[in-house]
Amino acid sequence: MDPVVRIEAGRVRRALERYYLVAGQADQLVITIPKGGYVPAFAWRTQATAEVSAPSQSQIPRHLFRRGWSSWTWLGAAALTLIAGLAFSMLELGKMVGGEGQPTIPRLLVMPFEDLSGTPQSKMITRGFADEVIGKVAKFREIVVLTDASSAQPGSGRDNPPLYALQGSVRLEGGRFRLGVRVVRSDDGSVLWANTYDENLDPLTILDLQANAAAAIATAIAQPYGIIFQADASHVSQTVPNDWNAYACTLAYYGYRAELNPQAHSTVESCLERTTEQFPKYATAWALLALTYIDQLRFRYGSDRSSPHALDLAMNAARRAVELDPQNVRGLQAEMLARYFRGEVETALAVGKRALSINPNDTELSAEYGFRLALSGQWNAGCELISCPTERWVTD
Repeated sequence: MDPVVRIEAGRVRRALERYYLVAGQADQLVITIPKGGYVPAFAWRTQATAEVSAPSQSQIPRHLFRRGWSSWTWLGAAALTLIAGLAFSMLELGKMVGGEGQPTIPRLLVMPFEDLSGTPQSKMITRGFADEVIGKVAKFREIVVLTDASSAQPGSGRDNPPLYALQGSVRLEGGRFRLGVRVVRSDDGSVLWANTYDENLDPLTILDLQANAAAAIATAIAQPYGIIFQADASHVSQTVPNDWNAYACTLAYYGYRAELNPQAHSTVESCLERTTEQFPKYATAWALLALTYIDQLRFRYGSDRSSPHALDLAMNAARRAVELDPQNVRGLQAEMLARYFRGEVETALAVGKRALSINPNDTELSAEYGFRLALSGQWNAGCELISCPTERWVTD
């Protein structure tokens, strides 16, 4: 009954058509979403027809049909759409402006939280929440955090006003407090995400409550598979502005990681290589490029599978990322993995520990580091780190 379902289904249909016209021309399996419903249909290319009408159930290979898709499967499908679009956008990458500067990446305006109770205690608590959120979100290098509301106004003199704004409110009542937050698009005011956090109010744990709630908000919003990532992936799959091409490569990387297939890997790796050439000071692109080189080795992608060449490339790219931004946990994650696969296990775990201390709310890093700990004999500690991101995803 919600029209957004119909709109998004239409976008997915067009995206699938675009994919099979470009990157998926040789695919034997064709996926469609017949009009009049939202159930995907799977057919071999020899069975697929150009007609728009919905196929009968007998035309759908039942062994390929699966109900109850998880969010990861949908993310993987969206990733294929995004990667198909990048096949065109990569051709335009050389036209981007910015030279050696930073490319356009998402900006988040954190607005002062609103005190709904109007008491001295609620005022004190409210003032601290915004600062906690800013501090934790800023540790994610994939976005830029702003606190100046004037930068979001047209004519402010800034070329890239923030696309997203975080709003929050605090209410105290009967020994409990409720924190309400939402992320809105700055251009049209539409709400992308909203949530509430309820806790018992204990004066001895106010700082802990602020820190815990801020960590949950930062993780939900700014992590690689979080709210902003999903919104931007949807936007880029429809159109890729020239100044978004570099950021589109980072979105495509995370989409590829959700699906893990050689074709997507090759496309993403080429896109990131072009991005580092265009923006040699973009630390995140160097970090993700290092991770794609590592995937050549551990997933047997490419023709150079048995050579240490890919690992050397990964180490050099990871070092470049950390050199550009020592606080970039994605760069440290890449260095950790490169050293791990070189057999420098103790050094690798030390790098991972350092990265986790910088941003313990990064679920991508937490899971990867925890996995390496578990494989290295620290089973309990590693499993605990792996379970934290899983629990957060289930909760979200």
